[in-house]
Amino acid sequence: MSRRRRNRSRDISGIVVLNKAAGLSSNSALQEVKKLYEANKAGHAGSLDPLATGVLPVCLGEATKVSQFLLDSDKRYRTRIKLGIRTDSGDSEGTVIEQHEKVSVSRKVVEHALTKFKGEVEQLPPMHSALKIKGVPLYKFARKGIAIERKTRLISVYKIELVNFGNGELELDIACSKGTYIRTIADDLGQDLGCGAHIIKLHRTQAGVFEEADCISSKELALEKASMGLDKIDQHLIPMDQAILDLPEVKLPSSTASYVKNGQSVLVRHVPEEGLVRMYDEEQFIGIGSIDDEGKVAPRRLIVNQ
Repeated sequence: MSRRRRNRSRDISGIVVLNKAAGLSSNSALQEVKKLYEANKAGHAGSLDPLATGVLPVCLGEATKVSQFLLDSDKRYRTRIKLGIRTDSGDSEGTVIEQHEKVSVSRKVVEHALTKFKGEVEQLPPMHSALKIKGVPLYKFARKGIAIERKTRLISVYKIELVNFGNGELELDIACSKGTYIRTIADDLGQDLGCGAHIIKLHRTQAGVFEEADCISSKELALEKASMGLDKIDQHLIPMDQAILDLPEVKLPSSTASYVKNGQSVLVRHVPEEGLVRMYDEEQFIGIGSIDDEGKVAPRRLIVNQ
């Protein structure tokens, strides 16, 4: 049976921008997509908590080679926060550790408090997170009631805007760098306001170049596959180079590209002085390269085109 199952999988490559449903771990959502596409290989580009919904890029096949660039990309979230209650996890799935019966906070006070979170700030990762210490995710320690010493990390919050406010709740629109914990922002905000706070809803609206408009749910994919087959859902695959459009493009003649495909550096005119580049054999994407000390284009991550 296992041999038959393996034989049914496909060497298919591309990116599916999934609208992750609430209640699923990122890995469970990934496995759903991998199964629907019958793909040999898959990986997601940026975890979302089970509570969270929204943009989760899933890389299939050779597209997993660009997933790190999506992991490192900026993100944007819409979050709803409940004032008056603090939890040990910073969200509604945690245990209540502090509660205020009466919350007297004005919109003006909240807006002023938010100013300290904008820009480059030091943030302490929460215990309830997938961040690993000595190979073990912090949340496993948290579940056992063990607190681990963590170091603060420098993050960037480009935008933090109060969208709605009322009835003891507020809604924020946050654009930030990778590794930013929105739950920590909510918890810190609650402490600054003196009333405690936690997240009751978290929705990612953007991950790198991908936005909500690019998304499709696993339920929609399943319905399309059931009625129209694999060819239909394959239409939702985004070419992998679309994830790294911010890298300069280098088009190589096929004769030159053959050297790169064999792992050799090549001298090309009109390339950047340094950094990473997108490499093409004529019009076909062949991978990510870098400019070496001699000014040559050197292969970094080569794509095997089926």
